[in-house]
Amino acid sequence: MSKAVVLLSGGLDSTVTLAYALSKGHDAVPLSFRYGQRHSKELEAAQAVARHYHLNGHMVIDLDLSAFETSALTSEKVKVPEKRSVAEIGCDIPVTYVPARNIIFLSVAAGVAETVRADRIFIGANALDYSGYPDCRAEFFEAFEKVLQVGTKSGVEGDPIRIEHPILRMTKAEIVELGKELGAPLHLTWSCYQGGQKACGRCDSCLLRLKGFREAGYEDEIEYEVMG
Repeated sequence: MSKAVVLLSGGLDSTVTLAYALSKGHDAVPLSFRYGQRHSKELEAAQAVARHYHLNGHMVIDLDLSAFETSALTSEKVKVPEKRSVAEIGCDIPVTYVPARNIIFLSVAAGVAETVRADRIFIGANALDYSGYPDCRAEFFEAFEKVLQVGTKSGVEGDPIRIEHPILRMTKAEIVELGKELGAPLHLTWSCYQGGQKACGRCDSCLLRLKGFREAGYEDEIEYEVMG
């Protein structure tokens, strides 16, 4: 059984990715970040998902990205976009983009992978029904694997860390379907950019999630303020 570091935000995509990694027999080390995001709901969801799978080695690493003041996810000064049409979402790079976030997260994940002797990193990135982030595209992951080949001990010794992104080319509906097939605890996940008692149903992430459940023919079990 190979060991894998799995980036686990607590959202739909990362939870389905964890379920997929486990279904392939990997010894999963879930890795989450407390990076100064505007709320803790997603991190709480990540911890609940890890407990669901009895993964005692869940790592939560503190990073301070509060200096990234152009992102709505790390600065209260920037308003989270709401009520955008699905056609609008993904046509630009929105203010919910956190500068270089996946570069930072994957760099730390690579260090963790070398430490725990994992040969791969799983990330729940998606490039179809997504918000247009540049670090969620196939060419980014191909380039980053090359960085790991030349910039890590395991890489220069001929055993580079692989980056797995199993849902990259899936629609949100296909991700929901895969999660259901794998028995992933989707009811424990949190995708909303806001941190209220219920998911807002208005931000881009909620709208894409609701679209996925609707198109897959399933009811989303989490509660929403409005069904966008």
